[in-house]
Amino acid sequence: MRALIDLLIQHDFLLVFLVTLAARIGAPVPAAPLLVVAGGLAAAGRLSAVSLVVAAVLANVLGDAIWYIAGRNYGHRVLRLLCRVSLSPDVCVRQSESLIARWGGSSLLAAKFLPGISVVAAPMAGALGMGWRRFVAYDAIAGLVWTACFLGLGLVFSDQIQDVLDALSNAGLLALAAVGAVLLLLIGNRWRRRRQMARLQGEVERISVEDAAALVEQDMAPLFIDVRSDPGRAADPRTLPGALNIPLTRLPEYADQLPDDRLLVLYCNCPNEVSAIQGAHELIQRGHPRALALDGGLDGWHELQRRRMRDRGDSGDGGALELASEPIASANPATPATPASTANSAPPPPSSPSSPTPAVP
Repeated sequence: MRALIDLLIQHDFLLVFLVTLAARIGAPVPAAPLLVVAGGLAAAGRLSAVSLVVAAVLANVLGDAIWYIAGRNYGHRVLRLLCRVSLSPDVCVRQSESLIARWGGSSLLAAKFLPGISVVAAPMAGALGMGWRRFVAYDAIAGLVWTACFLGLGLVFSDQIQDVLDALSNAGLLALAAVGAVLLLLIGNRWRRRRQMARLQGEVERISVEDAAALVEQDMAPLFIDVRSDPGRAADPRTLPGALNIPLTRLPEYADQLPDDRLLVLYCNCPNEVSAIQGAHELIQRGHPRALALDGGLDGWHELQRRRMRDRGDSGDGGALELASEPIASANPATPATPASTANSAPPPPSSPSSPTPAVP
């Protein structure tokens, strides 16, 4: 601990910049506690508060800009990568989408203080098309507020922080054991969540993209249900033939309107098809035993399409699968219209909660 304090005093700007940058990129380093300690040292006159603020804000903007550019260029692929290591990958995606869509640039400020979302907010902003000037402005303000909060804690409680540091320095193995216990609790909680999801996956059957495509080509198309959120579809507008857009959170609202005599195939573009599995489980519990999750999701479907196009030599003759995969035009671009083969079974839900609920003939 004393060595860390000496290092912070000798390399205040560089150390705060590097640790904060690593945290913004996604490394599990204690940037916030370091700022609190640095604030305590600044209160004692041993560090420059201005230098610390500049270092932390620059690191915040630079680290978030890297993910923003990645989100701009690669969209949902980056989000899948980031959320795959989350305790709850699908919740990570949905919460980030909702936060950016509802609050816009100001959501970058809230995301700084939300574990599991802070790293995802920047690429989500890029994927949803936020302008770079707006992003930099909001992110700089968010970085300044975040920095001021933790440095301020160190300034206000500088005497207590010094006592805590002295106690940790003298604790030795006891402090190390406490840190290890916290890590074990986090790992145990993650294992428990993974076990719960594994049990849920065992209760829901999946259908491969090859089998689903074969049903489409044989005029036995299942009723596809896109359970992604509206912001998620905005970031990745690809779709499946005749798919109904019903976000996972609103699926119970429309469960009674879905046909009992059709195969229901739910899909998403999330890690391990978590949303599709949760949605299929919800429909099974509500009396739709023929609800399946699409194995591979949206990426798997379109990868199959690309393979078939390569097998045909990309001759441009189209084929049932390519034509069927094109989005179907409708009055509301966010909600594709249902083709004639499915329109009489389950009309598409409204695109917002304020829209009237359609009646099923």
